[in-house]
Amino acid sequence: MTSDAPAAPPRIEPATLADIPTIIRLAEATWEPTYRFIISEEQLEYMYRVIYSPAALKRQMQEQHHVFLVAYVEGEPAGFASFSPQPAEAGADGATGYKLHKIYVLPTRQGQGLGQHLIEAVENAARAAGGHFLDLNVNRYNPAIAFYERRGFERQREVDVPIGPYFMNDYIMRKKF
Repeated sequence: MTSDAPAAPPRIEPATLADIPTIIRLAEATWEPTYRFIISEEQLEYMYRVIYSPAALKRQMQEQHHVFLVAYVEGEPAGFASFSPQPAEAGADGATGYKLHKIYVLPTRQGQGLGQHLIEAVENAARAAGGHFLDLNVNRYNPAIAFYERRGFERQREVDVPIGPYFMNDYIMRKKF
């Protein structure tokens, strides 16, 4: 018997160092399907090793002040996001902003609104901390651009970000609060 009742919203919790293995499991399940049609296999493997080792995640949390949020659906981890404060912009109005570094949802959970819940949690946390905007980088060939635009993000500029011997060809997108 199926129910027409709406699914319960996900539980979104701040991650701790103890959650690093969970983040790694989620990254293992989402990284390759997300990027396999965008970047080479060699670049994909290199970037994964640099970004998602236990030591790299610990450094992101402790030294770079990235806040990780893990989304749970029916008690199981199904996605995550990370963000951090940015310095006030010189020459601008001095507004404080935040940067969304990562947002990934298990392929089996995509299309169910989980990404929207995660990004709303990040936006709410950034606003509550006094942020006036949220920036993100997205590969210029990533279909997720449409998701961000539907959420109110606008393309600001193109950048080519060096990661080891490779480059990520990104848009910087911004949503003002």
